[in-house]
Amino acid sequence: MMRPPEIVVHADWSIDPAKRWCARAVRLAAGGYAALAPQPVGSLDDFMASMVAAAGPGGTVLAGFDFPLGLPRAYAQAAKIDNFTAALADFGRGRWRDFYTPAERADEIDLRRPFYPARPGGTRHRDLYQALGFSSINALRRRCDLATATRFAASPLFWTLGGQQVGKAAISGWRDLLAPALSLWPFDGGLADLLDRPGIVVAETYPGEVYSHLRLRVGAANKSKRRQADRRDDGDTLLDWAAAARVQIAAALTADIRDGFGDTTTGEDRFDATVGLFGMLNVALDLRPPGDPTERVLRQVEGWILGQQPGAPAD
Repeated sequence: MMRPPEIVVHADWSIDPAKRWCARAVRLAAGGYAALAPQPVGSLDDFMASMVAAAGPGGTVLAGFDFPLGLPRAYAQAAKIDNFTAALADFGRGRWRDFYTPAERADEIDLRRPFYPARPGGTRHRDLYQALGFSSINALRRRCDLATATRFAASPLFWTLGGQQVGKAAISGWRDLLAPALSLWPFDGGLADLLDRPGIVVAETYPGEVYSHLRLRVGAANKSKRRQADRRDDGDTLLDWAAAARVQIAAALTADIRDGFGDTTTGEDRFDATVGLFGMLNVALDLRPPGDPTERVLRQVEGWILGQQPGAPAD
């Protein structure tokens, strides 16, 4: 049985600091957790330190972020990278100095400058994968990024455009938050082993994956997290899950859930911050397996999404 962390926090990430929101749960002395209303992430300089302080001396923090942690295996093989955490310490330095600078033109793309494009206009997926020496954009997706029965495929890692802007989110998270690396799941070990140590354990999350775990309707074809009414329709489901899991919900968070997180543009961010937190608590409370991968390439190179079960989808 896993040692429950003192703090569980989930951040809904964005390249726009105003749209970065995090939801947090605090371990109670009597057991279980109290979940708090989402708040802005704020300054990245002290975000991690503030979580450690909240956990107390010798405490453990489980922190989830919905940006990719890991590299597609085809790219890693071509770039001669066999360990993501070791490579993370090198990115942006020395021969990898241009790694975080998106290419302006297709002829600037290479294995040490893989993010593209720097801005919209006249660019295609084909420019990216062909410049890196691949025949398909799927070569730039990790196994956990591929489509499943409950969600569409994720955007390829190094592509910087689109609603999710996965490439830019990865740049922001890896460069500004995670370097130097903390304890990263699953690269540094299984979740139970990592939570047995004081400090911060960082895991990749994906609220779109959690929708099905919590049986939310917002993931259905005719529902959208961008609509307050659709978020509100899942309010009872979220509150019922919390009651069954014996997670206490702060009054402000209860009001947010019942209101569908308001009618402002941050409503979807606050919703996903909360959904991601509940998905993490589902794992921390042993109600769902973490999904520790056993395949070496997943544990050392590609990574995995917390709560997603390895083995599906297939290669």
